[in-house]
Amino acid sequence: MPQGTTGPFVELTEKECHDRLAARTTGRVGWSAGGNQHILPVTYTVHAGKIVFRTSPYGSLSELIRPMAAAFEVDEIDEVSGDGWSVLVQGRAEGVVRVADLGDLWTTNELAPWAPGTRNVFVAITPHTISGRSLRAPFAR
Repeated sequence: MPQGTTGPFVELTEKECHDRLAARTTGRVGWSAGGNQHILPVTYTVHAGKIVFRTSPYGSLSELIRPMAAAFEVDEIDEVSGDGWSVLVQGRAEGVVRVADLGDLWTTNELAPWAPGTRNVFVAITPHTISGRSLRAPFAR
């Protein structure tokens, strides 16, 4: 059954997706490596149109410094009201190496990782597609 503006899912515009990405600081990054799927939470910022986060040089997220396909998702779901939204970015992840970008990113307070330890590797996801939708549970009014 197709969903329209009267159904539970409504497609977000590209601007609405960008606005929601810019308004948040935590999301989930997903990628495939070693025949397995990985999805981990990260703190992030949007810098020069890319999703950027910091990680350890030794953790599983550091695999993303080598260029590879990745996905990134942010969402907000209110289980009481039944309202929510989700934005999905599909693109290419790779390590940030430009000195000018690194200088900017080291001064960004939004990139303070929640995980303990050294987090001195920056990874950027360049979006190929950005999509999103809002949703409303059948019980919501």
